[in-house]
Amino acid sequence: MDCSIATNSSTITTPGVSFGNSSLEPFSQNTVMDASDLQAHYAAGERCFDVSNLHNSDLSGICLKGSDLSDINLLNTKLIRADLSYCNLSRANLSRAILSRANLHQALLSRADLSGAIASGVNLSGAILSGSILSGAIFVGAILSGADFYQANLSATLLRHADLYHAFLDSALLRLADLSQAYLREANLSSANLFAANLSGADLSGADLSYANLRSADLSGANLSYANIAGANLRHVLMCKTTLPDGNVSH
Repeated sequence: MDCSIATNSSTITTPGVSFGNSSLEPFSQNTVMDASDLQAHYAAGERCFDVSNLHNSDLSGICLKGSDLSDINLLNTKLIRADLSYCNLSRANLSRAILSRANLHQALLSRADLSGAIASGVNLSGAILSGSILSGAIFVGAILSGADFYQANLSATLLRHADLYHAFLDSALLRLADLSQAYLREANLSSANLFAANLSGADLSGADLSYANLRSADLSGANLSYANIAGANLRHVLMCKTTLPDGNVSH
């Protein structure tokens, strides 16, 4: 990986950063790094990190905003309250990573693996997660508004109380997902697979559920006012005190 970063006085070409009398060693895929090493390179202006493996590291609280971390291995890594906003994490391995309260606003995570990740309260607003794997991950209370989950795998993902306002979940796999009390107003769930998903108490007002598979889903107490359910599979759906698209409430 090679990239250049323009500054007010010079252009930094990586890998390798040099300022005056100080010099940071260039990265290689075998470089052993810790949080302080990464932060030093970042503070020196580097944004293109050619480090393939940081698994099992503790990077809690680190700021790498706007960095290129594509293809990186962050398996089991602690990233609590880390600032990874605007980062390129496409194809990254974040399986079983701890991302609680981390900031990934508008990050690129297409085809990333976040299976089993613990990400309660994470900010992924506006992030791109198309084709990513999030099965079994924990996103309780996560901020996911405007995020793109096109064709993502969210099977058995815990999304209770998550903010998914205007999120793009079209053609996403949400089998057995827990979306209870989630805020899905105006979300795009067209052709999504929500088989046996828990949507109890969820706000789906104005959502697009056209051609979605809702078979055996729990919609008790959910708000579907003005939602588009044309062509949706509603067989064996549990509806109790559910607000229907026409405003009527089921009994």
